[in-house]
Amino acid sequence: MLPALVFIASWFLIPLGQLFALSLSSEAGPLASYAELIGSSVFRRVFVNTMVLACIVTIICVVLAYPTAYLLTKLRGFWFSVALYCVLVPFWISVLVRTFSWMLLLERNGPINSFLMYSGITTSPINMLFNNFSVYLGMVHVLLPYAIFPMYSSMLRVDNRLLQASEGLGARGTTTFLRVYLPLTMPGVLAGGAFVLLLALGFYITPTLLGGLQNLTAAMLIDNFVNERLVWPLAAAASFILLGLVLGILALASKFLSLGSLVGMR
Repeated sequence: MLPALVFIASWFLIPLGQLFALSLSSEAGPLASYAELIGSSVFRRVFVNTMVLACIVTIICVVLAYPTAYLLTKLRGFWFSVALYCVLVPFWISVLVRTFSWMLLLERNGPINSFLMYSGITTSPINMLFNNFSVYLGMVHVLLPYAIFPMYSSMLRVDNRLLQASEGLGARGTTTFLRVYLPLTMPGVLAGGAFVLLLALGFYITPTLLGGLQNLTAAMLIDNFVNERLVWPLAAAASFILLGLVLGILALASKFLSLGSLVGMR
C-alpha cells in the first residue's frame, strides 16, 4: 500500500492542502471567502441550482437505466452485442464532441427543427438550445452509462430461482417485481444513482455550452472566479464547499450501500 499512499499524498492531498490554504488567504480575513459565498444569496442560489440540476439528471438517468439494464440481462448473442455497443460507443466518445453534436442537432436551423417544420408539426423553429431542456438532454446522454452498468451488474447476480419461487407461490408479476426483484437490485440502483449524482455536481462542459445564464452551476462559478474575476481565494473556497457537498453525499450513501457495491464489485 505504501506506493499508492505516497502517490495519493503527493498528487492529491498536498495540492488539496495548498488549495485549502489558498481559500484562507483573502485579505479580508482567513474565513472571508467562505463568509462571502455563504452570505450571498446569488452564490447560494448557484449551489442550489447545481444540486437541483444534479438531482433531476440523476432521477432521469435512473428511470431510463433500469429498463435498459434489465433488457441487457435478457438479450443473448448478436442482439446483446448490438445493445451493449449502443451503450458503450457513446461512452467512449469525448464529452466535448457529444456536446457540440447536440448543439448542431438542436440549433434553430438544425435537422430536428427542419424535420419538425417540414412535417408540419411546427410552423417556426423551436428554441431547444441554452435552456434546461438542452442541459438535461446533454447531461443524461453523457451520464446514462454510469447508471446502467451498476444496475446491470446487480441484476446479473439475482438468483432466478427466487423469482420462480415467488411465482410458484401464486404471486403476480407486479408483486414479484416489487417485493423480490426490485429489493434485490436496489444496491445497483443506489450505486448508479450515486455515481451520476456525484459526477453531475461537478459537471462543467455540457452546462457551459448548452445552458444559459439560468443554468449557472458551481463549476461554472469557479471558472468565472479564476478566469474572469481573478479572485483565487473565492474559487478555492467554492471548490471546498463543493467538495464538502460531495463528501456529505458519500457519507449518506455509505449508510445504505458499501463502497464495494458503489464500484460494482460485490
